[in-house]
Order: sequence, then C-alpha cells, then structure tokens
Amino acid sequence: MIRVAPRIVLDERELDESFVRSSGPGGQNVNKVETAVQLRFDALASPGLPEDVKDRLRGLAGSRMTAEGVVIIIAQRFRTQDRNREDARERLFELLRKAAVRPVIRRATKPTLGSQKRRLESKTRRGSVKKLRTQKPPQD
Repeated sequence: MIRVAPRIVLDERELDESFVRSSGPGGQNVNKVETAVQLRFDALASPGLPEDVKDRLRGLAGSRMTAEGVVIIIAQRFRTQDRNREDARERLFELLRKAAVRPVIRRATKPTLGSQKRRLESKTRRGSVKKLRTQKPPQD
C-alpha cells in the first residue's frame, strides 16, 4: 500500500508500468534499450480515491487522462529505467496530491463603510485636481 496523501491510499497492483524506447538523442542505447516508462493508473476504478478527488483529477490531468479515466504518464528524462520509474510515480503522486486539496470557496463580502468613504473622498480629490487643470475661456 502506498500512502499518497492523508485521504489517498493506493494499492501497488493499481499501477501498471511498461517500458518503451525513449525518443530523442542518446546514441546507440536509444535504439536498443527500453528505458522510458509508461505508467498507467485507472483512476475511476480505483477504490482508494474519493469521488471528489476523482472529479478534480479529471480537470487537472487534462490530456493525460483518457476518456475511460486512465491516467497515462510517460517518463523518459533519465537514462535508466529505475530513475524514470521513480520520476513517473512521483509525477502521478504529485498530481493526486494536488487533486486531494479542496478548493477554498470564496465568500462575497461587502466593503466597509470606512473604505467606501475613503474611495469616494479620493475620487473627489482626484476630480478637483483635474478640474484645476482645465483652462477657462478668455474673458472679453
């Protein structure tokens, strides 16, 4: 069992890892060694995720989540399978931690009487400064 966040516990068997060849430069190894990791996690079928976390995860994952609710993370930053595997897992766990945070609901408040008065006074002051700048038409 992997504890990702206080409310999220995943079973090791829920993570499906496969190794593929990395893209990009790397010399001879890039054509023969499968160091990139493709981590698949079926978020919608996971019993360890609460429903509200699943909903937020859908928005946070974006294109990394399929229509079936499977999160796919590809890690190929490093030259070894182990480091790419750790990187993929940490990126998934970080995504789940972000989804576990409940957004703070904004409550509308009214401005205080003092702040309303200060605002109107500053507007009056600014208007009088502008009025002094205007030129009066010449008197005949």
